[in-house]
Amino acid sequence: MSDYLQVATATETRAAAIDLAQSAVAARLAGNAQVIGPVVSVFWHLGEQGTGEEWRLLLYTTADRYDALEAHLLARHPWSNPQVIATPIVAGSTECLAWLRQSVGAAGPTP
Repeated sequence: MSDYLQVATATETRAAAIDLAQSAVAARLAGNAQVIGPVVSVFWHLGEQGTGEEWRLLLYTTADRYDALEAHLLARHPWSNPQVIATPIVAGSTECLAWLRQSVGAAGPTP
């Protein structure tokens, strides 16, 4: 598994996505987050196909912080069964990845 992950979820509102992003970054579970949207999702829910407008949230973290980030998102997400998916980051600039590791560490980034 990669040492670095991009974690995705979605919310019904921009405000909910920003709240999740801010709480995860403040808790040092993600080094940064991006709110993208609105986007259109097509899905199966309760046996029926649906379509809805959502706000996509991408968070960037390390593999060793994933479990805590997932638990954080699930505990604070407005939906009872949100999609939370991690995708490995297979390459990135050395400086960016070092910054990400520092950002999610207990000491945080160096000034």
